[in-house]
Amino acid sequence: MEIILREDIIGLGYKNDIVNVKSGYGRNYLIPTGKAIIASESAKKVLAENLKQQAHKLAAIKANAEKKAAELEGVELTIEVKVSATGATYGSVNTAIVAEELKKKGFEIDRKIITMSDIKHVGDFEATVHFHKEVEAIVPVKVVAEATKEEKETAEK
Repeated sequence: MEIILREDIIGLGYKNDIVNVKSGYGRNYLIPTGKAIIASESAKKVLAENLKQQAHKLAAIKANAEKKAAELEGVELTIEVKVSATGATYGSVNTAIVAEELKKKGFEIDRKIITMSDIKHVGDFEATVHFHKEVEAIVPVKVVAEATKEEKETAEK
């Protein structure tokens, strides 16, 4: 089933993209929630006309996204988590935690535009921030073990 997306859906496409989805997903979720419309010939013509009229506005949106991505250049996150003796974390580091850490550094980024696999052990990873369909920034994420009480006391001495 061909549909036209009305908003960005990470993993599927971006606003005004024409994508193929399974008919159940389109008819039961995307269309009733207003996230997409059926891509009929008339809808495609309307979309083409709207894109032509909004070309300068879309260029401004892309420029704004590039500016935000440039601000994130060089930003690295270090996240301290509790770990077991084997190096596995208690819980996982996910997009919500990454968004919270970015907020602490002064970047207001919605967790929904961040993609990464859930991190369940100590190490170096990457989170991708999708600002625009053509603009994304990669943020290095370093997960380290949280210091125990004894380690903190010896470090203070």
